[in-house]
Amino acid sequence: MKFGMRKPSLKKRIRARTSIKRQVVHRAGMKMPRGYSWIRSPKKHAYNKVYRRTTFDLFKLLKKLFK
Repeated sequence: MKFGMRKPSLKKRIRARTSIKRQVVHRAGMKMPRGYSWIRSPKKHAYNKVYRRTTFDLFKLLKKLFK
């Protein structure tokens, strides 16, 4: 598990927004409401919950500083 600042990756950001899987799920209407990821994949939900609490994003930090 990672602790501290996350390294920003422009390539991964773009891939996440333009992925085929994302488009198919979105257009098919198979989206789950926010907070229900533990139903779809509980292992991934637990990992993501810990990861979000132990790391921070550089861009969000800068946004808070210059607000």
